[in-house]
Amino acid sequence: MKFEELDTWQEARTLVNGIYALTREPILARDYGLRDQIQRAAVSVMTNIAEGFERSGGPEKLHFYNIARASCGEVRSLLYVVEDNYPASAEKSVQLRNSAIKTGKLLSGLIASSRRRLNS
Repeated sequence: MKFEELDTWQEARTLVNGIYALTREPILARDYGLRDQIQRAAVSVMTNIAEGFERSGGPEKLHFYNIARASCGEVRSLLYVVEDNYPASAEKSVQLRNSAIKTGKLLSGLIASSRRRLNS
């Protein structure tokens, strides 16, 4: 199996693409700090899933999956900033937050599964 086949990574990729589409909107594209931070956090979710998957040691896998989950929380929090400060983007922000929640749930399952393998 490859990390690209993981539902978790695929959902994270969808999230990243949605975040990039959102931050290309003219009003958000000019908010450099928010734009850059939310893009970095979203990319962190996707890349840490991949990096964790490629690690051979169980504790290392868990470490990267937990970083990915934390970055997922960061994305959700930043989407509230978008919703609160850019009303025209509020609906898209809510949709992306739902994608981030789904990604986080999938990550929780991946972490639980990895822990079971580690403990068996």
